[in-house]
Amino acid sequence: MEDLDRMSVADFKEAHKKPIILVMDQIRSMHNVGSVFRTADAFLIGGICLCGFTPQPPHRDIHKTALGATESVDWVYYETTVEAVQSLKQKGFKVFAIEQTHGSVSLDQLDAFLPNKKETSLAFVFGNEVEGVSEEVLALCDGAIEIPQYGMKHSLNISVAAAIVLWEMVR
Repeated sequence: MEDLDRMSVADFKEAHKKPIILVMDQIRSMHNVGSVFRTADAFLIGGICLCGFTPQPPHRDIHKTALGATESVDWVYYETTVEAVQSLKQKGFKVFAIEQTHGSVSLDQLDAFLPNKKETSLAFVFGNEVEGVSEEVLALCDGAIEIPQYGMKHSLNISVAAAIVLWEMVR
């Protein structure tokens, strides 16, 4: 780690984080959860909300893909995603679902939609692998963002979608 000039877990905990929270809405896969932790660590974001039946650390299948990021990235569990979104909004976060839905804004057009994104506390809700973000949660969000896709498939693995969205937010 010293050769790579990487920070320790203690340094990570003390570092100034990007004001971004990821919300996992009923995610089934422990590998997805672990990958999201690892990506959250890579981009130094504020934390993760695990909601509903989304698996929680510690678990060996989460650890397998997180590679220790469950120790560095702050996370909190909410019984429902509605509770998580309401709590984040009360704290001043703008909350966006990552979902293809009526009125969604393309990720590559987000700057026009959210011109002060660097100064805004943001939360992104990633939905269940099959069902997506629930209608109840969508209704609470400040908007929906979709990742442009040009092939036959119009969905991405949650961990891939999280990486794309985070890169766009921090670049």
